[in-house]
Amino acid sequence: MASKGWQHPYVNIFKHVRVEDWKRSAKEGDVSTYTDKRLKCSVFRIRGPVPANSYILVPKNSNQSLGLTGRYFYLLFRPIPGKYFVVHLDVSVEEGLVVRISFSNMFKEFKSTATWLQFPFLCGAAKDSVYESTAKSARHGLVGPAPTLVRWTCLMLDLQHTLSVYLNRCYGQLKSIKLCANMAVKNMFTSDLLLNPGVSFSEAKLMGLASSQGTGPIPRDMSYPVPKGGSWHDLYDYIRFPSEGTKLPFDSIQKGNPRPESSCVSNQRSPIGEEPRCVNLTKPVQDRVALIQQITTQKSLPRNQTPVVTNIPELGVVSTFQNDDWLCRNDDQDQQESKCSSSQQFTPRCLWDAGDGGLHVHVHPEDDFSKHGEEGEEEFVRTPVPHPFHLSSSIETRQQKLLPDPILRLNRIIGFGGATTKCALWSKSGDSVVYPCHAIIVSMKISSNQQRFFIGHTDKVSALAFNGNTTLLASAQTGNHSVVRVWNYHKGNCLAMFRIHAHSLSTLSFSYGGGILCGVGKDSHSKTMVVVWNTMNVSKAGEVTILAKAHTDVDINTMKVAFFDDTRMVSCGRDNIRLWRVRNGTLRSCPVNLGEYHTLDFTDVAFEEGNSSNQHLDHRTLFASSRSGYIFEIDYSRVVIRNVRRLLPAQQQHANRREKWTFNTGPSIAINSISVSSSFCATGSEDGFLRLWPLDFSAVFLEAEHEGPVSLVSVSSDSLQVLAATSTGNLGFLDVSSRGYSTLMRSHTDTVLGFSVDGIRRHLTTASSDGTVRIWNMDSLHQLYDFVSEDSPCSVAFHPSEQLFSCGFSSGIVRVFDISSAKLLAEHKQHRGEVVGLAFSPDGEFMYSADSQGSVVLYNASEEDHNVIRVVCNVVARGTERAPDALAVSSDSRCLAFIGPSEYIVTIADSQSLDELLHVDVSILDVQSPRLDSALKVCFSPASTEHLLVATSANKILWVNTKTGRLLREVSKVHKHQCSSLAVSEDSQFLLTAGHNAVKVWDYNMQLDINSQMFIGHSQPIRQVSFTPDQLGVVSVGDAIFLWDFLAHPVDSLTDSRSLLRVISGPKSVQPDAERSGVQLSSGMPRQTAPLPSSPPPPLDSSSLDRVDQEVLGSLSICDESTTIPATTVPDTGSHPNSDPRPAVSFLKVTELVNTSPLNTSHVNAVELKGKTPVRPDCYRHFIPRFKTSTLDQTAVAPQPGEEGIKLKAVIGYNGNGRGNMVWSPDQGLMAYSCGCVVVVEYLHTGSQRHLQGHSEEISCLAVTNDAQTVASASGGNNGRRSLICIWDVQNGTCRNTISYHRGAVQCLTFSRDDRFFLSAGDFSDPEVALWSSKTFQLLSSVSVSGPIHDAAFSPSTASQLACVGSRGAYFCLINTHGLDVVLKVQTVEAPAEVGDVELTALCYHMDSFLFTATNRGHVCVWDVNTQRCFMTWEADEGEIGVLLCRGNRLLTGSNTRWLRLWEVEAVQGVKPQEKVCNEEDSGTVVVLEQEIMLDGTTVSAAFDSTMDMGIVGTTAGTVWYINWPDNSSIRLISGHKTKVNDVVFSSDERHFATCSEDGSVRVWSAPSNELVVQFQVLNQGCGCVCWSPSSSKESSCVAAGYSDGTLRIFRLSSSEMEMKLHPHQVAVTAIQYSANGHVILSAGKNGLVAVSSPVNGGTMRVIRDHKGAPITTIQCVDEQCKNFGLDGNEMWLAASSDRRVSVWAADWLKDKCDLLDWLTFPAPAYFGDDSPPPSLAAFCPADPSLVVYTGYGVEKELSFYCLAKKQIIKKIALPDWATCLSLSCKSQLIAVGSKERVLKLIKWTSGRFQDFLQHSDSLQTCRFSPSGTLLFTVAYNEILLWEVQGLTSGFETQTF
Repeated sequence: MASKGWQHPYVNIFKHVRVEDWKRSAKEGDVSTYTDKRLKCSVFRIRGPVPANSYILVPKNSNQSLGLTGRYFYLLFRPIPGKYFVVHLDVSVEEGLVVRISFSNMFKEFKSTATWLQFPFLCGAAKDSVYESTAKSARHGLVGPAPTLVRWTCLMLDLQHTLSVYLNRCYGQLKSIKLCANMAVKNMFTSDLLLNPGVSFSEAKLMGLASSQGTGPIPRDMSYPVPKGGSWHDLYDYIRFPSEGTKLPFDSIQKGNPRPESSCVSNQRSPIGEEPRCVNLTKPVQDRVALIQQITTQKSLPRNQTPVVTNIPELGVVSTFQNDDWLCRNDDQDQQESKCSSSQQFTPRCLWDAGDGGLHVHVHPEDDFSKHGEEGEEEFVRTPVPHPFHLSSSIETRQQKLLPDPILRLNRIIGFGGATTKCALWSKSGDSVVYPCHAIIVSMKISSNQQRFFIGHTDKVSALAFNGNTTLLASAQTGNHSVVRVWNYHKGNCLAMFRIHAHSLSTLSFSYGGGILCGVGKDSHSKTMVVVWNTMNVSKAGEVTILAKAHTDVDINTMKVAFFDDTRMVSCGRDNIRLWRVRNGTLRSCPVNLGEYHTLDFTDVAFEEGNSSNQHLDHRTLFASSRSGYIFEIDYSRVVIRNVRRLLPAQQQHANRREKWTFNTGPSIAINSISVSSSFCATGSEDGFLRLWPLDFSAVFLEAEHEGPVSLVSVSSDSLQVLAATSTGNLGFLDVSSRGYSTLMRSHTDTVLGFSVDGIRRHLTTASSDGTVRIWNMDSLHQLYDFVSEDSPCSVAFHPSEQLFSCGFSSGIVRVFDISSAKLLAEHKQHRGEVVGLAFSPDGEFMYSADSQGSVVLYNASEEDHNVIRVVCNVVARGTERAPDALAVSSDSRCLAFIGPSEYIVTIADSQSLDELLHVDVSILDVQSPRLDSALKVCFSPASTEHLLVATSANKILWVNTKTGRLLREVSKVHKHQCSSLAVSEDSQFLLTAGHNAVKVWDYNMQLDINSQMFIGHSQPIRQVSFTPDQLGVVSVGDAIFLWDFLAHPVDSLTDSRSLLRVISGPKSVQPDAERSGVQLSSGMPRQTAPLPSSPPPPLDSSSLDRVDQEVLGSLSICDESTTIPATTVPDTGSHPNSDPRPAVSFLKVTELVNTSPLNTSHVNAVELKGKTPVRPDCYRHFIPRFKTSTLDQTAVAPQPGEEGIKLKAVIGYNGNGRGNMVWSPDQGLMAYSCGCVVVVEYLHTGSQRHLQGHSEEISCLAVTNDAQTVASASGGNNGRRSLICIWDVQNGTCRNTISYHRGAVQCLTFSRDDRFFLSAGDFSDPEVALWSSKTFQLLSSVSVSGPIHDAAFSPSTASQLACVGSRGAYFCLINTHGLDVVLKVQTVEAPAEVGDVELTALCYHMDSFLFTATNRGHVCVWDVNTQRCFMTWEADEGEIGVLLCRGNRLLTGSNTRWLRLWEVEAVQGVKPQEKVCNEEDSGTVVVLEQEIMLDGTTVSAAFDSTMDMGIVGTTAGTVWYINWPDNSSIRLISGHKTKVNDVVFSSDERHFATCSEDGSVRVWSAPSNELVVQFQVLNQGCGCVCWSPSSSKESSCVAAGYSDGTLRIFRLSSSEMEMKLHPHQVAVTAIQYSANGHVILSAGKNGLVAVSSPVNGGTMRVIRDHKGAPITTIQCVDEQCKNFGLDGNEMWLAASSDRRVSVWAADWLKDKCDLLDWLTFPAPAYFGDDSPPPSLAAFCPADPSLVVYTGYGVEKELSFYCLAKKQIIKKIALPDWATCLSLSCKSQLIAVGSKERVLKLIKWTSGRFQDFLQHSDSLQTCRFSPSGTLLFTVAYNEILLWEVQGLTSGFETQTF
């Protein structure tokens, strides 16, 4: 900030802004100047009937600031007699927050919010006037308009003190000033000096007062004139605020001591040393000051000891707690601190410092408090959340969690590649190889195959690079915005992470010293982008900067930094080899002149080996390889080609003889990679060979053949080993000295679909989408066998004891193989669909298989040929989504479980006969669930065969009793996505689940506070997860094969067996019979030695397949790697998880907190949390979100503000499903309510709406502050996210803050009476009460209770008291503040026994000591707040009471019987609390029912004025009522549909619009007021469609509607009556439309028949049957001559049906002509979704009716434009989602498209540009433009939004498909 010295001693504000020019200031309304007789100078006069409409504003623009830092603000003004005035000061405080300080004689009382202070101004009267005597007798000034003889006033505001005391804020600067009518103003100024306007300069000189000391006179140009001999105080008023002495009303600005000069001069002279002033504060301010005093109060000091001022943390600054160290503090420490805190008795001595304004406290440095402040400053300033069971208990959270932590440790990964197989690096020492495996980087020691992992990438790794000494590792990942990470290789930690604006990075290269990193990718225009980073400081500070960047059209396959010069690089690609150099921040390149080879595709480059940088540049040689087999030798300094050589295939002269490789003309072999050492060159080629050449390329001296093309070769730094990778996922190295080849890793090249483990031999078999079945050694990670078939394997299963495994294929074939003999034992073809489940019984007697067509087959596994015992059809749920483990067998081999015959049924069958034993319908296990849950996976518990676990589509796991089918246990929200696999440990102590790409381990009994741990690492969804048979490990498969160590201590009974299994296990060699089995045996590896070119290669041992086996297996190969790689002994982990000598694996672990919220309890009743499944309470008061199948499209992006193509104009309706979702402020005339995910703020006196948009889910409740400046709204989360609470600034409609805390929906919100606290309560799934600061909205405290909370309220008189009610009774809460810590103390009291087993549903306070609560059986209970006892009840309603309000002695009850009742409860105050609860009759107390009224639905929200005379009530019918009790009247303010809205349409003149709903109602609304005109209701029928007659006159205007019983009804608007009823259909009407001229009505039924009816006589003129059998979705008519199409007719119409057919017709109804013009059929694949397919939608293009626009389910998601004239589709526009509704505008070529993903997409169809709008909380079912195209309706369920079409601007066209 600039120096503020220019502001001393004061700033003349009018002069500073040159107010008379009105350039830096603004005026509005009646603002003039005149010469005041008293002041004898020109002053401003501001007048007007409404103060807000006439004003002077300084500065002019709101985005500017005065920047005045003076502590004191002086205003020289005079209120206009008999009028009101207002002054607003906007002041900035810390953190950029702006606080408004307002004072006015309009304000009757002081009000305060976090950003606004309102002070009443009490005008003084002239001396000796009757007004002055009245004011003296009343001890305060005149409230209301200024008196007649009001005087000129000098007002001084201490801004620093005001903000510190009232808001606990630090003053920053004065931003703006607004002077509103009615007043006269001379001037205003700011200063850091406390000046006295009653002292003249001469008097100050005589008294020795100086302005520099803050006690001098006011500046001359600011002073008021005083006649000679006169007194300033007799003529003018001087008001200081804060004032001195006792004032009424409190916290008001008014005249103080009329003779301030009588006070001690010394006090004014030294404000720093003045004594604390006595100020009477209101209750809210007292609470704030009490908090400050509690924080800063000192102990009483010993005698004769001088207090020493120490540094205390600045008041008002509370830091957010960032550290978890406090969780580890012990109980003893906490008890000591608690005792210390409670024993501190401090007496504050406050000093006001004019310099910094801080409040300081004398504290001796040796006392306990001082030590605490110095040594533990974080503890002092933080606000931790309170902890369970006792307010002063240990800070340590004693939560029971799953142990050990972590319970899994990643041990090995089988896999290589993912995004690329061209990345593998040697470490400097040559003992390790680094390579990517999907999103994980693996470093493997080649001697032991030990792995360690680099984890952090979120997508597949596409590039790797080492620096010269391999201390730094760089990696890049794929994706739209590639991320580059730099790692410390030896420590394994990430040093830096940065993004590059490229959609992929294909190559990285480090300089030798590690100071330069180079990367190549593609930019957003698919141009090649080269970036060079400076990584010199990455190891020290993690700093990486861009050194240079270039965009080029040149193709680059590989780019490398020269090891001899960090500024030089070389690249190669298609048609080019280029040399690059960085100089002066720019990246430049020059091409190598390739001459006749300029068309080659170059694949790799390599520098000649030699790390000595002193070698001259002229001697540098560069090698390059190409896909054409050429190897180029390039002179680096001269940029010319030295030699060109070509690799040719061998010329076979003899069958077993190969000639020497030469470089001649002819066909060649593509070279993919090249690496050069000091003595030889290595090449990897497309023919699968790794070849080593001398540097003169005279002949190959060593080669190794691979199964697939070699994609990478790399020579180690010592030139002794050559690494090779293949495109088929193999990685190995060639030892040059011994000529031996070792395979390091093999991998599947596609998704791993399933696996099975042989526990005896520790073998693992996997099936993959790459078409192979492979068997692995789990200790060495070597691939033992590789089975290849033309048929795709789907599932595999090992026999429990024998060396057999079975495999199921997509064709339905099941094959059984004997591994020991490599023999096919059996093949079965009973299945007709893909095999989705395969299992052996644990005793090995039977085998089972299931297919996607619903069949289950039972086999006899005790026989070698596995004969079929039984086949049962149509018993398994169809589909492949349950593969590969659709079958589960119990551990005792008695039961078989599967899902079927439908997805909702789980069947348990006898394992030996497949006879059904039990059906369990999982869809009805939760009777309260609004949707049907389907089963996904089943699993038996091994230790308890009576437990069957079922994973459901609702993301739950159910424990079902296998004998009775009873639900034993349920766990919700198991994963963020659906559970894809589950398994139980043998001892049934742990549960293993997989969901998406995460693995979770659970406590099986779910009895801990934290029941699970989550582990991530897979980059693709996990297909299967399971424990290993020895229970020491876990296997998960998906993108790769992950082998985890399971670290939980096994039970003793399993320890021995595990040890035994480990003794037996070990690397297994293939049996000798394998070579004699008749099955082709291939090592699948390169040969151990490569012969010289003159000698033939040694032949491989092989024998031909038996013909039968060959036909079965296709191509089958078996790999035995144990012959080439010595077996390594794996240390036995035994029963001790820490005994493994391997280093700990670095892996991301996420611990899921099943219940993180601590509990607070009182001394009386402890609130206990039991590990039970939440049960939905039996009361309507509890909010239950409406069931939705839609999910929000997370990829949709809303347009930037100001660039929207459409703007939300109005929201029609009210969400009657909410609870407490309507608030009203009678004083401000403001009402807020919710509809869907939008908060509507409506000003009742103007009818205008403001829409607060920030939620994406249905809003459950609202709350408003007492000054009506802030509104809070809450909505539930989706996809596992927590609920969202938004804090809105009502004035500007912006979201000030958001809170995401509760795991379920939010049940209620409320602000405290002083707006200091804010309370939120979760729903039944997360019954937690959270207390927040209304200033910062930081969590102060939270309490979890054992039952649902229904309602909560603060005490109206005591800010620290509040109460809640719920299923378990009433909760009396007390807010305790300990320093900065705020603790919520809770005592729960059960409902009185006299009312029975009830739920307390609502509450409200009466006076100070009484609390009313309501029950779900209609009782009202009266409680004594002090004793927390219920002493009286009465039955107020027959049903459940959900709303209680109390104002004075009047109580309002609202219930689900639709009755709203008003009670007189004054007599309750006379009741004396007794030991026994008495009812109304017993107590003799008369509670009088004053009035009652029946509404149209259950009361869900209510707000009334302070006298309970008038109020607003919301009901479940979607209606908001205005209630006036004195008049006994009710007025409907807001109307809405309760059920789904099926259609909405404008009349032709756009004066009205009509809506129809499932409840059978048709409503007609007026536009633009959007008020309900008339409602036509048909009972017991749903209305599916509605249309207007073409007539524009109101008298003849009609509405036609189609109903679910097949009838049509025509209503006339002028008479508000039904004119005619037609019955042309026998099924539900799905579409209706008047013809273009209104002569007929076209209607369509669900059976596809289109009826043409007369609106005159109601007769059916014609029935069109062309679409019969498929429901009609759309009918549209247009006025268009048909001669251009060769048919007679004056209009066209079309019909679209759900079978993707569109018929277009030409008609002349007066001539009874209707001819088919065109018939469109759109192809589509079979639909396998759980719901109905997307609708078929069609419409004529308004600008050109010869164009028909169509969208529907098909091959692609798109809009098709069909030209009737050309008979072909002329245009298509791709869509991201299936469309559910469609509308075309007659102007601007706009199309509105809605989707199930809740997105409204506005498309300009001429260009494909679009915008997304996300204001709906459910899938859109209707969108409709108005006839003029200026308005647009959109509908989602019962949410109706009206949009104003803004027109297309340049900002609109920001996105395209």
